Amino acid sequence: MNPSPEIRPKSRFYYGWIIVLLTFVTLLVSAGIRSLPSVLLLPFQDEFGWSRGSISSVISIGILLYGLVGPFSASLLLRFGFRKVIICSLSVLGLSLAVTPFIHALWQFELLWGVVSGLSTGMMANVLGVTVSNQWFAKRKGLIIGLLTASAATGQLLFLPLFAKLTSDLGWRYAVYLAVASIVVVLVAVAIWMRNHPYEVGAAPYGSTEVVKPEPFRGNILIAPLHNLRLAMKHPTFWLLAGTFFFCGFSTNGLIGTHLIAACGDHGMLEVAAAGLLAMMGIFDLFGTTISGWLSDRFDSRKLLFWYYGLRGLSLLFLPFALNSASPAMLVVFSVFYGLDWIATVPPTAKLAGETFGKERSGMIFGWVVVAHQIGASTAAYGAGVLRDWLGSYSQAFVIAGFVCFVAAVMAMQIRKAQSRAAEMAM
Repeated sequence: MNPSPEIRPKSRFYYGWIIVLLTFVTLLVSAGIRSLPSVLLLPFQDEFGWSRGSISSVISIGILLYGLVGPFSASLLLRFGFRKVIICSLSVLGLSLAVTPFIHALWQFELLWGVVSGLSTGMMANVLGVTVSNQWFAKRKGLIIGLLTASAATGQLLFLPLFAKLTSDLGWRYAVYLAVASIVVVLVAVAIWMRNHPYEVGAAPYGSTEVVKPEPFRGNILIAPLHNLRLAMKHPTFWLLAGTFFFCGFSTNGLIGTHLIAACGDHGMLEVAAAGLLAMMGIFDLFGTTISGWLSDRFDSRKLLFWYYGLRGLSLLFLPFALNSASPAMLVVFSVFYGLDWIATVPPTAKLAGETFGKERSGMIFGWVVVAHQIGASTAAYGAGVLRDWLGSYSQAFVIAGFVCFVAAVMAMQIRKAQSRAAEMAM
């Protein structure tokens, strides 16, 4: 049963903005914690003697599960509501982090960070932002998705330098303690103020004047995402979106998010300074992704994707030169240029999914598109670590990622024709 709306005096302030703030903070903390393994890579190699490829394989599993849980997260969010799902996910994540300081074997790291952390943070990923925007907003969805997507960059901006500094000064365990404390704070805030639907506070979705009850979730929680996947696979647009997002993940969190600090370490840069570069990317990505959401409300999303992927490819081809130059200025140029474009692809991709598959299905289908993203990220996280072990350098991985971004740019320009055929198939 849906809860009755609360009796509130009429106010010009829309409660949905509180929901956006809570979701932003939840995604921020989740993203910050997902960035922690990039700081742990070198300390774990030194303390436990694990190879970089072995540690990368654990990160790869976590990234893959983070994406794979997305479509099922969408159905759980619709069935049980944001509040219950987020509280449960944060509790499990906090427990896994609290146990992490006591690990001493690779299989324990695989269980806690490959499986548990991957699944629990996956419940608080891009699909959450898309679902919140669909439930609470009839207008400005692109802007909201862009803002919530940018929370990942903000989480990196806030947490990575702190994690790196604590790891350098006190040891990696203190960085984990900070992550646990952050989870507790967010969990309390969500428990108190999170609501699932505008109807619960007697409001209409933003941009609408009609207060309506939420549509009850129909179908099986596990079967519904698979059913929507089967329908989506009939449309060429789905394959183009999934393909471009595979290359997106390959060139972002799987490669740069996982290995940039280690790559900088190979060139003599201190871990704290390298984490600062990632934090700088977070600053510029916060602006870039939010602006991307605004642009996706006004311009052709496929053209935006063409430029985003093309410019990202150029920046990745520039990265080996910046690292080999031993010039901090060159790395700053890369961080600014790449940061503006890091996850700016999410708002136009989510918009294209919504336009093609409709509001009710877009959350779960976008979740499957995100699965492709995380498969790409998982491939890069493991593959770049193996290449580094074999060749002694990350340069080859950066160049490969640059060229696949050009492939994604070309694919993005094919989406319009595929979308037209998809519409015909739906008639």
